[in-house]
Amino acid sequence: VSGGLHGVGVSVVNALSTRVSVEVKTDGYRWTQDYKLGVPTAPLARHEATEETGTSVTFWADGDVFETTDYSFETLSRRFQEMAFLNKGLTLKLTDEREEAKATAGADSAEVVDVPDEESTRTVTYHYENGIVDFVKYLNSRKGELIHQSVIDIEAEDKDRLLSAEIAMQWNTQYTEGVYSFANAIHTHEGGTHEEGFRAALTSLVNRYARDKKLLREKDDNLTGEDVREGLTAIISVKLGEPQFEGQTKTKLGNTEAKTFVQKVVHEQLTDWFDRNPNEAADIIRKGIAASTARVAARKARDLTRRKGLLESASLPGKLSDCQSNDPTKCEIFIVEGDSA
Repeated sequence: VSGGLHGVGVSVVNALSTRVSVEVKTDGYRWTQDYKLGVPTAPLARHEATEETGTSVTFWADGDVFETTDYSFETLSRRFQEMAFLNKGLTLKLTDEREEAKATAGADSAEVVDVPDEESTRTVTYHYENGIVDFVKYLNSRKGELIHQSVIDIEAEDKDRLLSAEIAMQWNTQYTEGVYSFANAIHTHEGGTHEEGFRAALTSLVNRYARDKKLLREKDDNLTGEDVREGLTAIISVKLGEPQFEGQTKTKLGNTEAKTFVQKVVHEQLTDWFDRNPNEAADIIRKGIAASTARVAARKARDLTRRKGLLESASLPGKLSDCQSNDPTKCEIFIVEGDSA
């Protein structure tokens, strides 16, 4: 799949580089062409026959255009690791051959690290057989204890609509949520329809399951989305034939079909997982109930503090106690005059 980013394709890279070298292995041959300042230096050249396929693009950024052409190894490494997580089985290798890299060669860690010559290069290789399941494990490795040990793995594909979804999720004992969504391997920081479908299905399913299993009583309010997602680490990765992003930076997905697809898939497969793992499902729901209890208690404490603040701002005597009920028939006010007050 392809998503592109900021409208920057190879033609733009070529225009902003002093030199570009392209090598393509396709149609049984190896083909090459070089460019200088955006202009081809020679016609497309066909070389020896090959059964291999692939494309290699080498470019030298133009220092007259950019303030700096110094690449950050750490930034590139993080992005390559993310791409390896999102494409299970893919191997990505990053090598830094700059002179200043020699002193730090071999200092980076990854699932697979390959440093053939520590005196000349700095190399890191990423490869994850389980894709986003490994991504969730990696993120949760820094978050303490887990509510359940196995990562919930959801996959589905609609070939007719050129639409697929991969979702991995696991709850930990922390109090913050970490839900990260991607569309065609682009991180959609602002979410979008795929994330909306996930949140809607998750909240609805957990509440229904909690009531069916009597974990929530009839008089109890439903858990909110925030309650359900407390301590959740999740990766949502969808791939679409025709992605529709909101804005040039592509930080929010707009495809309406992504919402219904993800919502249906999560509801079906997570229901099945809950049914097959009732103990873990109960632990997850109890985590949400604890979050709800804490949220309600915090709200009551805030309301009480605000009411006290109103009394204090009115300069009323400290002996005048704040009302604990909103029902006027159950509340009294005593006004005492004189020195005894």
